[in-house]
Amino acid sequence: MSDDKPRKSGPQRPNARPHNRRTPARPGGSSPRSSSSGRSSGRMPSGWDSIASWYDGWVGKGGSEHHRRIAIPATLTLLDPKRGEQILDIGAGQGVLAPHIARSGAQYTGVDVSPRLLEMARKHHGSDGRFLMADAADLNGAGLARGIFDAVVFLLSIQDMDPLDIVLKSAAGVLKTGGRAVLLMTHPCFRVPRQSGWGFDEGRKLQYRRVDRYLTPLPVPMKQHASGVTISFHRPLGDYINGLAAEGLLVDRIDEIPAVDTGLKKDRSKAEEMADMEIPLFLGLRARKLNP
Repeated sequence: MSDDKPRKSGPQRPNARPHNRRTPARPGGSSPRSSSSGRSSGRMPSGWDSIASWYDGWVGKGGSEHHRRIAIPATLTLLDPKRGEQILDIGAGQGVLAPHIARSGAQYTGVDVSPRLLEMARKHHGSDGRFLMADAADLNGAGLARGIFDAVVFLLSIQDMDPLDIVLKSAAGVLKTGGRAVLLMTHPCFRVPRQSGWGFDEGRKLQYRRVDRYLTPLPVPMKQHASGVTISFHRPLGDYINGLAAEGLLVDRIDEIPAVDTGLKKDRSKAEEMADMEIPLFLGLRARKLNP
């Protein structure tokens, strides 16, 4: 069943799948903005070049409604950028986070593997920072030195990347000791692509979240546009916590973020309002690097 389609008659809740971004399949099963597999050709993968125009049309210069109203504010709360800090945005896409970092007085660097998305990022936000082509699984290989960033951030991008352990190792490598990593994603416990969805209990008049599978990591093909199939990588929450810990990154904050009072959905029923309040849409993690 669809990930976010209610199973009742009447108005349906709009789909909310920001995590299914820029994830067409690459050789070796890796994602467009990550990993070490899929390099048999010896060339940098082109990422979401084939759907860059479609994606830019949806997200645009300032981000989608979910970016602007929920995801970006939640990310900035976790990140708390300070003047003079060096911030790395991994899987930056069109750079929607760049102006917010620039306004804080921090120095912004965005990386992505898609030349077309980077071109759009420079057009939209070139004055707010620098944008570099880089594989998230090999940031050093892209010329980013070890231990130079005060913070790294994955804004709705980590679920596009695989293998997770290599990506986190790469991110930890460019962090300073004491630096922080921020991951903002759709909540992996409740939003499992093609394995979760909304249901409605007619007797109790309650909307509920049904989860059919959770513990097994899944690469899930998603068809959301005319350009073809994209891939979303589901993993249980423990994979993220343990993956960060394995790289000396200690989680010091977890935010579970509902989709309430956003203006995104009009004329919601009481059941929908309650479900939005109680079942989070996004998960935010912040971890600090303990070891050099």
